Amino acid sequence: MGRNLLVVMTTAYRPRPSVVRRDSGLYGYERALARRGFTPVAGVDEAGRGACAGPLVVAAVVLGRDIDGLSDSKLLTEAVRERLYERIMATARAVSVVVIPPEEIDSRGLHKCNVAGMRRAVAGLGLVPGYVLVDGFPVAGLPAPSLAVWKGDQVAACVAAASIVAKVTRDRLMHGLDEAYPQYGFALHKGYVTPGHRRALARHGPSPHHRFSFVTVARVTRGARIPAGGLWTGQDEDMRENEVGTGVV
Repeated sequence: MGRNLLVVMTTAYRPRPSVVRRDSGLYGYERALARRGFTPVAGVDEAGRGACAGPLVVAAVVLGRDIDGLSDSKLLTEAVRERLYERIMATARAVSVVVIPPEEIDSRGLHKCNVAGMRRAVAGLGLVPGYVLVDGFPVAGLPAPSLAVWKGDQVAACVAAASIVAKVTRDRLMHGLDEAYPQYGFALHKGYVTPGHRRALARHGPSPHHRFSFVTVARVTRGARIPAGGLWTGQDEDMRENEVGTGVV
């Protein structure tokens, strides 16, 4: 009997798993976690991972009140993102943003910077979350239990909010770079690879804010980094061929 009692005691306090229904809405994860005592819930996401120029921006958000209209920032218009950004900043319990410059991405690697940025963003919230929802992939070393949520910015409100904060922050930074380097069209493509961006790289070479470890830029520079404030002076036969030929870098 003692053995049976031990079995009962060791299983009686195991938390029951929570099931988040597909139709539970964008706040389903937060509410399920709250029912288990995991509050507050922080959402973490990034912007600029796939760009070949500009910073990587990581945001962590703990929401206060519910906000209508939250979604993956990439699915929203710029005007809607800006409006939601202001509401998030005005009502959230905590917001933390980490900006990782291109030279750090080149020296450490994109994934390491992304993971470290997520840890730094959560640490910068000013409170210890009860749980952390991360968009896409698991992140070790967080100060609370966490879950990687596939397409988290489309299914969890706090992750969607983090997506919007990261995206709006980065877009504003890219508009600033566009004023300093208008020849690249940063305000239009935000540093991502587009035909127009490729043509600008072939014509002008990279700026100090390009990611020289990325293949699109490395093909132009052959690995050479432009010092901050410097100008591109390289003469690359492949670049000249692209300018008069296919235009593909």
